[in-house]
Amino acid sequence: MQDTNAATPSAADAASIAAFLERIWSEDGLADRTLDAYRRDLEALAGWLAARGRNLGTARREDLSAFQGHRPVAVRTMARRQSAFRRYYAFRVRDEPGFDDPTLLIERPRMPRSLPKALAEREIESLLDAPDISSTLGLRDRAMLELMYASGLRVSELVELPLAALNPRQGVLRITGKGGKDRLVPVGEMALERIEAYLADARPALAKGRQPVALFLSNRGAGMTRQMFWTLVKRHALKVGIQPKRISPHVLRHSFATHLLNHGADLRALQMLLGHSSLSTTQIYTLVAREGLKRLHAQHHPRG
Repeated sequence: MQDTNAATPSAADAASIAAFLERIWSEDGLADRTLDAYRRDLEALAGWLAARGRNLGTARREDLSAFQGHRPVAVRTMARRQSAFRRYYAFRVRDEPGFDDPTLLIERPRMPRSLPKALAEREIESLLDAPDISSTLGLRDRAMLELMYASGLRVSELVELPLAALNPRQGVLRITGKGGKDRLVPVGEMALERIEAYLADARPALAKGRQPVALFLSNRGAGMTRQMFWTLVKRHALKVGIQPKRISPHVLRHSFATHLLNHGADLRALQMLLGHSSLSTTQIYTLVAREGLKRLHAQHHPRG
């Protein structure tokens, strides 16, 4: 919704925002969605300031606090905004000696800690068995689901996976993750078997004589989209009685991580497999595993 209390950002602020986004893209390789969110946040702040005769360069701590408070938003949105503002003003401080950072004394919002959702192992088994592998699309769907669960890929990594990324002899994939960082992940025997069946019996029919780059193809011979994969996950989940609200492509990634930890995987190894830049991001799965053990104890122990 458009802010009626905002004006058009000044040309100087627009140029400063563009320079900032170019800098963090080149230095940190942030994803396009993150850059777009930062752009929106900074342009909203600049427009709000412009309506009050100020700009990003003259903003004070009180201005930023007033902007955050003028229209209530979710805690996560507020945290993202603050991240954008802090990074932007750190950029100004670095480039302009003597510049005062108005974000220094702003209190960070307390983020609610939510645990990733994961399916039980028996539910995953049912979901993987759901596609009809006697059909072309069933072979594709089974291969995609097996690979998603076997390798813990992000959905964007799965649908953008090029055919050349697969090394069937070594049983690994080369994944380009967030920030353009590459990592090698194992595929697993079952997933590799399903991928090879897809490559032999389904992909040529879907390619329709062309040579598409993508590993997984739609029935039009083009690469899959995240929305297409989300739809097929929901469809197969319903077949086996998994409620749609409990399943998403990312739930498969969470299930991969949780089940590995439950079976004794090392946290550092899991960090590398998931492509997390920080171990603290991976540690959330230890809480998921702990909560699962508590539920198991409560359900089965005579004094639980």
